[in-house]
Order: sequence, then structure tokens, then C-alpha cells
Amino acid sequence: MKINEIFYFMKNRLINNISLTSLLLTLFFIFLISCTSKDMDVKKVDSHEGTEDIVEVKKVSTIDEYAVDPPPFTDGIFPCNDCHGYQDPNPVRRDLVEWHDDISFKHDSENRWCLDCHDIKQRDSLRLANGKLLDFKESYKLCGQCHGEKYRDWKVGVHGKRTGEWNGKKHYLLCVSCHNPHTPKFKKLKPDPAPMKQEDIKLVKKSENIESNEK
Repeated sequence: MKINEIFYFMKNRLINNISLTSLLLTLFFIFLISCTSKDMDVKKVDSHEGTEDIVEVKKVSTIDEYAVDPPPFTDGIFPCNDCHGYQDPNPVRRDLVEWHDDISFKHDSENRWCLDCHDIKQRDSLRLANGKLLDFKESYKLCGQCHGEKYRDWKVGVHGKRTGEWNGKKHYLLCVSCHNPHTPKFKKLKPDPAPMKQEDIKLVKKSENIESNEK
């Protein structure tokens, strides 16, 4: 056999071997990818089921987290629709002279008035800036629209009063439990006198003893 024929024979043999090897590797990788994708689908299903459980737990904890007392309504004014249900709503900004004239409104009064917080139709509900209606028990969401920093502090128990377990159920006071929503700024308080120093207490007791002995 000539050298050229031998070289040609070996070349064809090598090409056939490479083609067969490539085919086997391709089939192996296709099989491997198929198995991996099935495992991933199973994991996705398991992960999805676990996520549903977690979301459900979070919903429950969120309801418990912001448990609050009922709003401190003035006797005889709620539900509001007992009166407003028979009146035509008047959206014009004005001074109230016939009803609610006892309210002193000093809450950004230059820019705000009643219907920025109260809904014109559903008077038994509060109203967010986006039009969503709120129960009066959720008034902290209304306050949080403008007072975001205080709202964040309130949620973590820094601002306002919060009781309960540090790692369990917590109980909050509403903003209106401490602040008048129409005039939220606290009135000035006259400070109590400073405590007496220890030596002054001894002098007072000594003088009292002297007076009692003289009597």
C-alpha cells in the first residue's frame, strides 16, 4: 500500500472517530440538561409552596402588629352619617359657624381643611390623598402621608406608646390618642420646680426640728 493511500485511510478513520465522539457528547449533554431542568421544575414547585406559607404567616403577623385601641371619639359625634346622611355635602372651604364651630383648626390651616382628611360622601371613613377610604382605626396611615418620619418611628415603637412583647404581639396607641387631629401641637406646660439638693433637704429638716422643739 502506498504512503498516500495509508495517509488517506488514516485521515478518514480519524474523521469518523471524531464525528462519533461528537455525536455521543451531544447526546450526553442533551440528556444531562433534560434531567437538570426537571429537577429545577420540582424545586420551583416546592419553593412556590413554601412561599405561599410564608406570605400567609406575614399577613397574620401584620394584622397583629398594629393592633390599636378604638379612636377616642367625642361622645355623640360618631357615626358621622347620623347627621351628614341627611345633609347635602358642601365642598366649599369656609369657616364652620353652624356645626362643629367648637373645633379649633390649627393643623396647617393655610393649606388644609376638613375634606383633605374626611371623605365628602362617606363621612364615617377617612380619605387618603389617592382617594382610598380608611377606617378610623387606621388613621395612622393618614397621618403618615405628611409625617413619614414620625410614622416610621411609631411603627418601631420609638414615637408614641407601645406595649406588649418585644418579640411577639404588640399594642399601639393611635396618633389621635395623644394629639388632637385638628390642633395637634401640645400646649405649653409650666415646668415643675427643680428637685431639692440633698444638703438643702437636711437644712429644711433641721429648721423644722428646731421649730418643733421650740413649740
